[in-house]
Amino acid sequence: MREGIHEDALRVMLEAGAVREVLVSREDEKWGLAIRLGGAGSRWLPIRSRREALRTWASLTAVGRFAESIGVKGFAVEL
Repeated sequence: MREGIHEDALRVMLEAGAVREVLVSREDEKWGLAIRLGGAGSRWLPIRSRREALRTWASLTAVGRFAESIGVKGFAVEL
């Protein structure tokens, strides 16, 4: 299982300005959110929840609502 970052930690990192990029991608019928903390050579960290190893959403709209609620200003979408 890939390493991930919990939602609570993501909120703190966004407030501190530590998140450089946010990516939303689709895997089968679900959507996921990942962040990058460093430059282009750093790896993407998927978002985790307290119950799930990888947080997923049923639609792109749902991901957008979540991102807006935690303070994400913009994100890239990978289809």
